[in-house]
Amino acid sequence: MGAKYQKWEIGTYDRAEAKELCARGMTPLLSVLLAARGMKDRTEELLGELPAEDPFALKDMDRAAERLRRAIRDGERVGVYGDYDVDGITASCLVAEYLTEKGLENIIYIPERLEEGYGVKSAGLDSLRARGCTLVITVDCGVTAVEEAAHARDIGLDMIITDHHECAGRLPDAAAVVDPKRPDCPSRSKMLAGVGVAYKLLCAVEGAEREPALMEKYGDLAAVGTVADVMPVVGENRRLIRRGLELVKTGQHIGLREIAAAAGCREKYVTVANVGYTIAPRINAAGRLGRTDVAVELLRTRDEARATELANELCAMNRERQTIEAAIFEEALDKLRAAPPEGKPIVLAGHDWHQGVAGIVASRVAEKYALPTVMISLKDGVGRGSCRSVGGFSIYEALKSCSGCLMSFGGHDMAAGLVIEEDRIDELRRQLGERYSRAPGRAETVLHIDFEVIKPRLLSLEDVASLAALEPCGAGNPQATLCIRDAAVENVVPLSEGKHTKLWLNKDGETLEAVFFRRSAAEMGAEPGMRADVAFTPQINEFRGRRSVQLNLQDFRPAE
Repeated sequence: MGAKYQKWEIGTYDRAEAKELCARGMTPLLSVLLAARGMKDRTEELLGELPAEDPFALKDMDRAAERLRRAIRDGERVGVYGDYDVDGITASCLVAEYLTEKGLENIIYIPERLEEGYGVKSAGLDSLRARGCTLVITVDCGVTAVEEAAHARDIGLDMIITDHHECAGRLPDAAAVVDPKRPDCPSRSKMLAGVGVAYKLLCAVEGAEREPALMEKYGDLAAVGTVADVMPVVGENRRLIRRGLELVKTGQHIGLREIAAAAGCREKYVTVANVGYTIAPRINAAGRLGRTDVAVELLRTRDEARATELANELCAMNRERQTIEAAIFEEALDKLRAAPPEGKPIVLAGHDWHQGVAGIVASRVAEKYALPTVMISLKDGVGRGSCRSVGGFSIYEALKSCSGCLMSFGGHDMAAGLVIEEDRIDELRRQLGERYSRAPGRAETVLHIDFEVIKPRLLSLEDVASLAALEPCGAGNPQATLCIRDAAVENVVPLSEGKHTKLWLNKDGETLEAVFFRRSAAEMGAEPGMRADVAFTPQINEFRGRRSVQLNLQDFRPAE
């Protein structure tokens, strides 16, 4: 199989800038990394404590805050209309908890993924109105709900829309539409998650002096939702995540503490990686299998025994999700073996595919084939699709150009959803293929490498440990990705029955330990005696009290 990425982009750095950073007391490795990322004059932004942005920088926040204050003053019953992913669930719980604290009766309404699908629906608004709600606050959805907002007005229901998705055109006519993606929104925080926008609403209502108290109460929810939605860990998000993750194991949401424990997070503090790879999938499993009530109860309970029980239930759901996912993935591969994609976007459909896991399978297929992928679950002549892209190809813009053959669509550049009539799937496949063929640079998979390590002594224990200053790392602020070229492969050892591979490399007389997870030696093309280029993230490995530097490989290829 060879290299995982089609292209490596290796950055460079200014030696004078690196020396200046080193003179400030930073290790050589951290100095070179910050210089390579152009951060010499912005180290405070990355390493310091940023002040919170004024919530009223978000367009319509003044209207939203005033309408919510009126609801609090008049004791209205409020509906919270959310989404079934981690971002939507945490945002729903955050707002509902705040309303309860203010003495307001409130109802969380999260659409059933398999029956209702994503977004605000008139039937859901009817349900909330019938239960006495006079105001609905949407979280992580609603910015495209033009017809639904009109329906809400007709039935006497005000709407405060808080969202972070792309605006498809005309905005809904609501009491307020707060979305940093609005073209007329002046806020710097364009990449807030849905839960981040909801949190800023509370800050607007309470005032700047109360923001620290709100962070202590709701920061853990805001951090988990933001990380789970893979938002950039910069600016306002970085601030939320840094403090919020510290609260996961010490804050008042014991359900988060229990799900972290059930997921195997033994560290004192939860990390971005813990959330992304272990906590979020378990909470997401509830939405994927149509049981968001379990996740909502977990996040809102104050009973420790009940929290443990619910956390275990979510873990069981996640195992069920993994079984379903594996079966669909194998079926997708069978289809692609029979009809190879030939360099065009992959569009697959199946009648017995579980819609709740289609997005995960789409991600795996897109990664395996390095092509944009659409997985469509069919029922009664209608397909609900999950889309994932690769490289720089915007699947959202592609769907917009194909909107004539779609019933509806929405999402982001790299992930989106759609609804389509079954007999128009071939038309979608053709249109996506045509757009992809015209895309500049297409979707070449590129690994962005900060810089090349020429002398391995730069990877000392002290230097690698200093990279912890970059935490929290994630989208927009990734862990260091470095490379070494022309290293000698001294030994190759399979791990976990060949699922992973450990290597010993030698460069300039220094031996380096490396591990490539989820990649066999055969897939890598790795053999003792060869010379290779490796791309990696340097990490500290602790085993039986011994600390050593280990290279976590991101890619491997024969030396040029």
